[in-house]
Amino acid sequence: MSTRLMVAALVYPMVQAVMFGAGLIIALWLRPDVSAQLTIPIVVLSTAIASVPAAWVIAPRMMARYRRVGIKARS
Repeated sequence: MSTRLMVAALVYPMVQAVMFGAGLIIALWLRPDVSAQLTIPIVVLSTAIASVPAAWVIAPRMMARYRRVGIKARS
């Protein structure tokens, strides 16, 4: 299993939580007349799907500090 995949798996829940919160606020703010029973499942599914590529893009940036030549990780 690649390191990028492992880091992306750790980052995914945090990215999904932030995207869900923002999406829910936007959905309920823009369409308060629409039932929450309709908007919340749509926000959950769309943020779960959108968080996968976002976590994949963030993962190498999280590892970049320790991949530079000449810099050792502090323990």
